[in-house]
Amino acid sequence: MTFLNVAAPRYEHHRHPLGIGEPSPRLSWTVGTGLLGWVQRAYEIELSDGTATGPIESGQSALVGWPGTALASRERRGARVRVHGRDGSASDWSPWSWVETGLLEAADWRAAAVAPLAELLGPPDGPALLLRREFTVRSPVSRARLYVTAHGLYEIELNGRVVGDDVLAPGWSSYSHRLRYRTHDVTGLLAEGGNALGATLADGWFRGKVGFEGGRTRLYGDRTALIAQLEITYADGTTDLVVTDENWRCASGPVTATGLYEGERHDARLERHGWSAPGFDDGGWLPADPLPHDPALLVAPTGEPVRRVETLGPAEVLTSPSGRTILDFGQNIAGRLRIRVRGEAGRTVTLRHAEVLQDGELCVRPLRAAHSVDAYTLRGGDVEEWEPRFTIHGFRYAEIDGWPGELDPADVRAVVCHTDMERTGWFDSSDDALNRLHDNVLWSMRGNFVDLPTDCPQRDERLGWTGDIQVFAPTAAFLYGCAGMLGSWLADLAAEQAELGTVPVYVPWIQLLFPIEPVAAWGDAAVIVPWTLYERYGDPEPLRRQYPSMRAWVDQCAGRAGDGHLWNEGFQLGDWLDPAAPPDRPFEARTDRALVATAYLARSARLLSRAAAVLGDEEGRRRYGDLADRVRAAFDAEYVSPSGRLVGDSQTAYALALRFDLVAGADRRDRAGRRLVELVRESGHRIGTGFVGTPLICDALVAAGAPDDAYHLLMQRECPSWLYPVTMGATTVWERWDSLLPDGSVNPGDMTSFNHYALGAVADWLHRTVAGLAPAAPGYRRILVRPVPGGGLRHARATHLTPYGKAEVRWERAGGRLRVEIAVPAGATATVVLPAEPDRPIEIGAGRHHFECAFRDAADDPVAERPAFFGPPSPQPDDAANPVVEGA
Repeated sequence: MTFLNVAAPRYEHHRHPLGIGEPSPRLSWTVGTGLLGWVQRAYEIELSDGTATGPIESGQSALVGWPGTALASRERRGARVRVHGRDGSASDWSPWSWVETGLLEAADWRAAAVAPLAELLGPPDGPALLLRREFTVRSPVSRARLYVTAHGLYEIELNGRVVGDDVLAPGWSSYSHRLRYRTHDVTGLLAEGGNALGATLADGWFRGKVGFEGGRTRLYGDRTALIAQLEITYADGTTDLVVTDENWRCASGPVTATGLYEGERHDARLERHGWSAPGFDDGGWLPADPLPHDPALLVAPTGEPVRRVETLGPAEVLTSPSGRTILDFGQNIAGRLRIRVRGEAGRTVTLRHAEVLQDGELCVRPLRAAHSVDAYTLRGGDVEEWEPRFTIHGFRYAEIDGWPGELDPADVRAVVCHTDMERTGWFDSSDDALNRLHDNVLWSMRGNFVDLPTDCPQRDERLGWTGDIQVFAPTAAFLYGCAGMLGSWLADLAAEQAELGTVPVYVPWIQLLFPIEPVAAWGDAAVIVPWTLYERYGDPEPLRRQYPSMRAWVDQCAGRAGDGHLWNEGFQLGDWLDPAAPPDRPFEARTDRALVATAYLARSARLLSRAAAVLGDEEGRRRYGDLADRVRAAFDAEYVSPSGRLVGDSQTAYALALRFDLVAGADRRDRAGRRLVELVRESGHRIGTGFVGTPLICDALVAAGAPDDAYHLLMQRECPSWLYPVTMGATTVWERWDSLLPDGSVNPGDMTSFNHYALGAVADWLHRTVAGLAPAAPGYRRILVRPVPGGGLRHARATHLTPYGKAEVRWERAGGRLRVEIAVPAGATATVVLPAEPDRPIEIGAGRHHFECAFRDAADDPVAERPAFFGPPSPQPDDAANPVVEGA
């Protein structure tokens, strides 16, 4: 009988490793064991080609190097693992898992880009067009793969069946630098004899409208096109190739107009039944145009595609004051509606979307120029089911117009669409409002991780703002496995940076109102996001891939700062959306923008020095460490008075200075911390930070010995605060602290989103400090368990699927006692710091552990003063990981 259970190994960060682009994929596995303190001594790997490593003395189980020869294009290979413990135990072999590469070389591509005729194209966001081709399968098939992408959005069918379950494929990348393709196993869809491929093409991001203030169209080209390569391997070993070429034909279809912002119009009377099946008469169709394309731009994806991940039924059916029927789905989402309807031919059902109601009607003003209207014209007869395919909306409410007869709410479903990431993080507590806040953060991430990390899913924007993901990346990496998706986005960032000469404020870049120049806290995503991926997943590859980009960004900012090392010139966004900023001037923050810029230069230089150490670049470690020291000294001299008071005297200024370690001298740091506490108390524990200060302030307060003030700030329910939106019925995080005013009216500013994750970055503090689950070494190889109970909470829990397995911390307090339960996965260790003995850390290994100590707080005895909490606070992950990094 064995007490060890090894899961099937995983490849890189792929959930479904078909058509990957890594020829030597690293392997990861987790070990389940009932043996307390079990430690891996060695592992063995076998590959399906006969490669066998034998026992390798190592405790490593995450991102272990590929043991065999590199995979060639199209190659499939299996792997399994066995482990040995220091106690002499040995596991059985894990199940086999399989990986298959895609087309790794540009020369592997034989397909042209085939485009519908220009005469069929309307203006941008016009009709979706059809392409088809028939071919013959000459004998039994052993394997068939379809490699496909498009200039625009596509849905591809084989013999009348949709291939795959992607939505908005191939997503949005910087098309002029990288175009992702996807690999599909279509073996089971082919039949001997006649077969047919068909595709529907829409403009999407390639040709349609993107951006605000009127947006831009035709960003990447004038023509949509399909690139598809079907490779058929027969049972006798021979092969056939079916590609997009001059043999394809094109026609119009039932989608008469579709745009990401506009919505979609579908006339079912125009449907061409059987058009993607063999034997269809396409005599009236026109020959399509084969166009050249650069196959060197085609890359395999590193993350999952956008998929339909959930459906929601209406929570309530409302009748507006004007008599309109409005469905409330009870949750703000990114997605679209699916309807089942029966009625006479020619009747049009119109679906309008919005995040909020005002005076009982849809409030569409926050959508700006995004119409967000879908329309379906019935063909008549039997029940018809329809869901738009090439658009997406941010909404909680939908107005239904033109429905034939009485509407049955069961006939309308909201389809939630986002990148199909694996859920990896959970949090709950004894406070329902706090739990709702965390749920709102989760839903905002889901609504904005739609192929790239966007700012909002509903209005005429939906751009990959660098500043938003810079502050949110730690929260994102806890909640979902997003290393592959963010790694892809970072590749676009580096490509855009190389072309533009700087990191733009959003990626992919389109020229709108913003200048092309470095902007602090936004462009710093080039450094901070790769570092976050390293510390949370234990993967140095993002640092290796992005290192030239990271250096270029810091070098450029250091050049702007000059010999004085103060970045005080040029355009800056500063502490964007400070709650004191007027609705129409969100950049007017209380914190000096040059202070913000200089603080971030110091921060990124320090992290770059640490990244250089991880990568073994000793010269870079010294160079950027020295730069960070000089910028820190300049910041201290310019912005910090001898008494520890900062220029601007704002919550964000102190949070930056304290968390980025920019104040010299313990006494002056203590004074700065006390002043921050004073400011928070003078505000009545209302938040006074924008995008930049919000992720840092609770940590800064705990570092200042004021955890109760951090909790008062967190638990505040009056505006501005994190819980104010919860009291107003929010189901996602708002862009502004007061997106909805206390009287129920929408903020008058023209930039008001109700689904914007940046201010939800506080969830990282909930995980690390409230619950007490933090990485103390990259990838949670070592875990810091240091809960900071407070705020009247009776219990809290955080659970995270680390690269080594499930880690969990749960605490509850009662009767003056604190009980802590901890789960440590095999392959990891943990350092436990309890409130009663902050100077006596406890080291534990794998398994479940229980601790108990005396504990009282202000909620137990309002008269008693709790001493300053346990010494230093639960650190931010990079601080905790720093000893490991410096020793690398």
